[in-house]
This record gives sequence, C-alpha cells and structure tokens, in this order.
Amino acid sequence: MTEDRLSFKEMCAAFEVTPRTLRYYEYIELLQPDREGRSRFYGARERARMKLIMRGRRFGFQLEDIRQWLLIYENEGTEAQMQTWIGMADGQITELAEQRVQLEEAYTELTDLRANVAKELGLK
Repeated sequence: MTEDRLSFKEMCAAFEVTPRTLRYYEYIELLQPDREGRSRFYGARERARMKLIMRGRRFGFQLEDIRQWLLIYENEGTEAQMQTWIGMADGQITELAEQRVQLEEAYTELTDLRANVAKELGLK
C-alpha cells in the first residue's frame, strides 16, 4: 500500500469510527473509496471529505445536509459551497443557541430540585 492511501482499517482508526459507520458513509455516498478486489482504499479526497463529515457531525449537522453540501462542491465549485456553508452555519448557530438556553434552564431546574430534596433530607 502507498502512503497516500489508507486501508479500510486504517481509515477507521484514523477517524475513530467503527467499520459499520464507515460502511454506512459509503452506502449513503458520502465516501467513494477506491476498490481493489474486496479491499477499499481512501485517498486524499476521501480523507478530506471524512474530515468535513466529522466536523459537520460535531456541529450537529444531519448527514443528508452534509451530503448535499459536499455535492455542491462537485457540481458548482468552491464559492457556491462556501455560500451554502454560511447559510447552513447560520441555521445551526441559531439551533445551538436555542439548545443552550434549554440546557441552562434544565440545569438550573435540576440543581434547584436537587438542593430542595437534599435540604428536606438534611443533606448538603
């Protein structure tokens, strides 16, 4: 194997994903590895796509949104992809801000409830 390509197992290890996850990403056409017999190899393009997929997942994007965004690059180029990214990021930032508010409310309510129950039991 050449250094510029990763095997299936190496790709899983490099991105800390399960074989099932990697196969699923291929199934939904997020990744298209080179095939040699039954073996799969991932070049620079697939590794770059995987980095974007993992980053998108970390930010809470749906896989279908990531797939569509990656297709824009192939069909329309970098500028169109970046314009789309801005819109996607704006939407996700709004969503995360709403989730933050909900999480802070739940945290406050839970800590208050815990304190009240501990007080009733004479605990700290």
